[in-house]
Amino acid sequence: MLGSLLVMVLAAGEPEEVLTKHEVKTLVLQVPSNWVQSEADGTQRFAAPSGDAYLLVDVGAVQSAGMKPQVCLEKLLAAMGSQQGWKQLKLDKAPAARRVDSDTTPDGAESVQTVTYVGCDGKTTWSLVFHMDGKKKDRFETLAEKVAGSVAYAKSSARKGK
Repeated sequence: MLGSLLVMVLAAGEPEEVLTKHEVKTLVLQVPSNWVQSEADGTQRFAAPSGDAYLLVDVGAVQSAGMKPQVCLEKLLAAMGSQQGWKQLKLDKAPAARRVDSDTTPDGAESVQTVTYVGCDGKTTWSLVFHMDGKKKDRFETLAEKVAGSVAYAKSSARKGK
């Protein structure tokens, strides 16, 4: 009995993260409920209890009225210094992009992986930056994908009643 319970627990692997809805300015996304939230200079930070990963969320407003979402995304990517390495996609029916970067200490002992998502719907710009221990990237990359996939632009209060 105890042996079969141990096998089931080991087979289960990492626990599935329970995601909770968070609203950051005009963006809604789902973040692991046990991650610790803090804020500094307008950036929301969500940190894994293990200390192996964290997420930075920045949300802003487009300064030029009537900008097309794709043009807005292209401006975002240009402002980030390089359009290389970005994979374009759609999140909440608006253009977005994803890039993965890796860094390793000179001795190779430690590595960090960063998964960055940026997007724009013509009114709101945003970025999600996931930093994770490179040794745990399989677990956290999947989670980053789920969080990014949950991104939605908040509806204005005038449209909520419809």
